[in-house]
Amino acid sequence: MLKDFAKLETFLTVVKEKSFSKASKKLGISQPAVTQQIKWLEDYLDNRIVERKKNGITLTKTGEELYRVALRLDKCVSHVEKDIIRIINKELTFVIGASFTIGNYVLPYCLNDLREAINNEVLIDVDTSEHILDKLLDKKIDLALIETPVTRDGVIYKEWLEDELVLFSNSELPRQVKPEDLNNFNWICREEDSHTRKLAAEVFGEVGLECKRFNILSTVSSQTGVKQTVMKASKSGDTPTVSLLSKFVIEDELNAGLLHSAPIKGLKFKRYFHVVYLKERKHDAFIAKVSDFIMGRSRKA
Repeated sequence: MLKDFAKLETFLTVVKEKSFSKASKKLGISQPAVTQQIKWLEDYLDNRIVERKKNGITLTKTGEELYRVALRLDKCVSHVEKDIIRIINKELTFVIGASFTIGNYVLPYCLNDLREAINNEVLIDVDTSEHILDKLLDKKIDLALIETPVTRDGVIYKEWLEDELVLFSNSELPRQVKPEDLNNFNWICREEDSHTRKLAAEVFGEVGLECKRFNILSTVSSQTGVKQTVMKASKSGDTPTVSLLSKFVIEDELNAGLLHSAPIKGLKFKRYFHVVYLKERKHDAFIAKVSDFIMGRSRKA
């Protein structure tokens, strides 16, 4: 008898994502593990359930029948988890560790809803990604939300929310900026060991640009500091003062017309935020509840 709900969850994720590789990122497991679990289901049913195509996957007739059954079972499991959480009756505050961009600019939009969804007090600990993961391993926090995966043993990483670094200024910018024009701007930059600076350097390096050769006016150690420095920069002269920050950090100012952004021709500074928790807690109903809630939320949801 099939009692391993994890394999059915993997199957549902493969169907939803239409890809084995995307499902592995969402589930925080390797792609071979996803393939192995689907193979186990096919062996159990003695029928193929998924056909892999160049542009995704399709379900066989047996796969479609299993999908309908798995959806019903998933709803039942969700209801049971809610009952289990009520029984657990957590009295301790649930602690989420978040890196700065997420803690300051993403979580505030869903924190109250999260408290209501889990019927529990939530504390947010904002720090660097490295320190947040250290606290997770030391069991000082229950769940981590970080901007860039930092290698640690004993943790599960789940790809969550897409982010992008955006070129912005307090002055009007061209509709599209050419990479070679970046040398003509005044720059406010993050420190070299920050994830923002490392991502920028990596993308710029693909077209032969070096951050250290830009005209850097200041190096600032926080996103808020960078944003405020650019906002207060002089607008006199023909040389705009610019920087790169997460779209979430400057979204409100862009919408209010206080800042201006422009794409850089041929360059994209994309990354994914991740939900992270200890492997030893992967079957913890409370962790699953919070993780699923966050994974299902966008910033404005």
